[in-house]
Amino acid sequence: MNSGEISEAVSLRSDIIVIGGGGGLAAAVAAAEKGAKVILLEKRKTPGGNTALARGLMAAESPVQRRMKIDARREELFKIAMSYSHWTIDPRIIRAIIDKSGDTIQWLEDKGVKFTDVPHAHDNQVPRIYHLPEGYGAKLVQVLVKKCADLGVRLLYETAANRILTDERGAVTGVQAISKDKKIRVNGKSVIIATGGYSGNKELLKKNCPYYTKDMHLNGSPNMGDGLLMATEIGAATEGLGILHIMGPFFPGSVYVNVVAVESNTIWLNRRGERFTDEASFLPSETANALTRQPDKISYTLFDEKIKQSFIEEGLIKGVHRSFPSTTKMTKLGKHLQKEVEKGRVKISESWKEIAGWIGADLKTVENTINEYNAYCDRGYDEMFYKDRRYLRPLRNPPYYALRCHQAFHGTIGGIKINPHMEVLDHQDNPIPGLYAAGSDTGGWESDTYCYILSGTAFAFAINSGRIAGENAARHVSGE
Repeated sequence: MNSGEISEAVSLRSDIIVIGGGGGLAAAVAAAEKGAKVILLEKRKTPGGNTALARGLMAAESPVQRRMKIDARREELFKIAMSYSHWTIDPRIIRAIIDKSGDTIQWLEDKGVKFTDVPHAHDNQVPRIYHLPEGYGAKLVQVLVKKCADLGVRLLYETAANRILTDERGAVTGVQAISKDKKIRVNGKSVIIATGGYSGNKELLKKNCPYYTKDMHLNGSPNMGDGLLMATEIGAATEGLGILHIMGPFFPGSVYVNVVAVESNTIWLNRRGERFTDEASFLPSETANALTRQPDKISYTLFDEKIKQSFIEEGLIKGVHRSFPSTTKMTKLGKHLQKEVEKGRVKISESWKEIAGWIGADLKTVENTINEYNAYCDRGYDEMFYKDRRYLRPLRNPPYYALRCHQAFHGTIGGIKINPHMEVLDHQDNPIPGLYAAGSDTGGWESDTYCYILSGTAFAFAINSGRIAGENAARHVSGE
């Protein structure tokens, strides 16, 4: 495979130019399978982006589900997506992705990706749609890179596209890029944008995302919005700008502690020392919404020594996928908590006075909150948020533990306006000839609250929209 190192300014030619080596790999493979000549530009030294960081992807009616006798019908997933978004998303785009999803699992399996499980991504998830590839996204990227090599796709690393070229009619004619301080012009009939959003561009985040703060932890690839900027420069319309794939509460230190921070038998307080949500109904995007309303978007997870020992001796109640499944015994929890105390992210104390002082809350408010919650636990009924009684555990056994949590986000969602064929649209909703976009660069497929009920939608959208874009770009260049 050509590494893409270029010693002087050159002009290249290809049928299709793909910008971005994450979900763009799926686009490149799909286009090459249709007989198109493809060059892929990746600004980093290695491919992957958010795709390499992803875990599972949503699918309906896949061969894996059929083997496991899982009933997950396309129409059911479509109705869930549209109902959850209150029909604020484009129904034809989400139909295109869901309808493609099962076949994409087969497509990936045919290339060597192994799917060994379709687990519950959250408590009692129905239907089960979260397909976990062996090795997660990182392994899937490796498989697609190898397939690119097999199909003759040329991958140019450390090559940053900075301009999409068009003719007098506005049709795409190629891409201008920079590689090792050398200008490159890649001429072609079609361009596919797959640069992964603008999660690393603080200027764009501040401009477009009203609830973004500099303290939000980015749990993803710091993409700079290159695709969005290039597309809008040549007249592309936008849709869904400002949506963050947020999650929370999120503990920004030890992964070991972060898992415990969202367990159902803990209690969550804001900076005023008040509860603000049902801690057991944990869908990260929804509890993140609740956290948005709290002072400084900060929360504190509290538990006592007895609950801590239950994590160690009995294990997690909920857990997190395969990394820390339910019943995992957190035998090293004490060690991890102590390390976080040293970093100022955890407080351990025998008294609520010290805990309240560390939080910055009024002691009486904290004590009233704890006493009220303990009373709910004694009665087995949460009068405030109706938390499932199975997870009501009083805090009466010191020392007490407090974990400072924040909002986090996996990336941005929304930007370039597309249609179900992944064609980029102008301000009159007409396709820009030869221009396609896929993945998180695009809008219209997710509302302002990410639908964790359909867990793995973002990963699925990256791969499926990439396939659709690649196939349609190949048809475009062949004149079909």
